[in-house]
Amino acid sequence: MNEISIRVYYEDTDSGGVVYYANYLKFIERGRSEYLRDLGFDQDVLIAKYNTIFAVRRLNAQYHLPVKFNDLLTVQTLIKKVGRASLIFTQKIMHSGQNQVLFKAQVTVACLHADSFKPCGIPLMIKEKIDG
Repeated sequence: MNEISIRVYYEDTDSGGVVYYANYLKFIERGRSEYLRDLGFDQDVLIAKYNTIFAVRRLNAQYHLPVKFNDLLTVQTLIKKVGRASLIFTQKIMHSGQNQVLFKAQVTVACLHADSFKPCGIPLMIKEKIDG
């Protein structure tokens, strides 16, 4: 599992001071990107070296409690399943230091050739890093 911290800024909120619903998706995108970075795969390197990108194919999101301006959050990211050409992530957003889930999502990402956007198998080197 990977965890990152995110501070909620004014720009993330609506007029009521609550995080705008689409911004939760930005937060979990950062979580997935940092997960891959921690494995040694920056997304720009994936494109340049492997001609590979990951694109969201499916998303199931559940909003549990509101997130507000200036909250400090923890985004937890875990790969639930590795397929031939896809990854399924489970992700949670929580208040830092608290054991309270604010948002949950299951995200399926497809592995694509960066130049054609056609599906391809996940490079073996990435699968090996994920499997540990």
